[in-house]
Amino acid sequence: MKRRSTFLMTMLCFGFAFFYIPILSMIVYSFNNSRLATVWGGFSTKWYVSLLSNDKVIDALLLSLKIALISATFATILGTMAGITLARFTKFRGRTLFSGLVTAPLIMPEVITGISMLVFFILMADWIGWPGQRGFTTITLAHITFSMVFVTTVVQARVVQADRAIEEAAMDLGSRPWQVMFDITLPVISPAILSGWLLAFTISLDDVVISSFVTGPGYTTLPLLVWSKVKLGVTPDINALATLMVLVVGIGVIAAGIIMNRAEKRRLAEERLAFQRNE
Repeated sequence: MKRRSTFLMTMLCFGFAFFYIPILSMIVYSFNNSRLATVWGGFSTKWYVSLLSNDKVIDALLLSLKIALISATFATILGTMAGITLARFTKFRGRTLFSGLVTAPLIMPEVITGISMLVFFILMADWIGWPGQRGFTTITLAHITFSMVFVTTVVQARVVQADRAIEEAAMDLGSRPWQVMFDITLPVISPAILSGWLLAFTISLDDVVISSFVTGPGYTTLPLLVWSKVKLGVTPDINALATLMVLVVGIGVIAAGIIMNRAEKRRLAEERLAFQRNE
């Protein structure tokens, strides 16, 4: 057992090192004074100054943030509705088809999804004249389509684990279904909803494949800009940009973890208080 534990711990450390050492190397070399990304030329922050004064990067960042915020919000709303439906209504006509349609983007290659969305938008433009030009709207709709499935999966798993006795007790006391939904069900699954929103936001923010199919002239997202610059070779300004993204994502994850932990503690305390009152 001791040898097995040592082996597992060694493999775990190796896995974390394989994942995090390249990220740490990227962060270190983002402060490189040399124009060569892999040759250390001394400490400097000039690439961050150059990056923040680059209008193309700023515009691409703002576009990506707008798309990610809107697509994550709508994907969370639709995914929450779909997750609750699949978890609470186990028998209705067309459930198998509905479940398959919801989860199809999860197993479908992104290239296929991107091509299908491109064909769909072209056909819509021919039939009804919309969209006249692919850009912000088409990217947002595409991101909502493939990120909604992740929200659905997270919310459905949380709803299945939730105790239905609390909801049934509320209905026995005279609460209407919509009151039970907003007063009990949604607060209970709120950590899952927040996790789904963060997951959808992250997926939308770093998408390259699908965005490259549904974008148009003048609508270059940040991942597409980075991809186009990397084709010419990795430069320190790319390392600086990636470092800032890691910093923002890290802060967001920590803040979300703190909020979710406090919400879960508050919910458990309220449940204990409710049970004590009933006793």
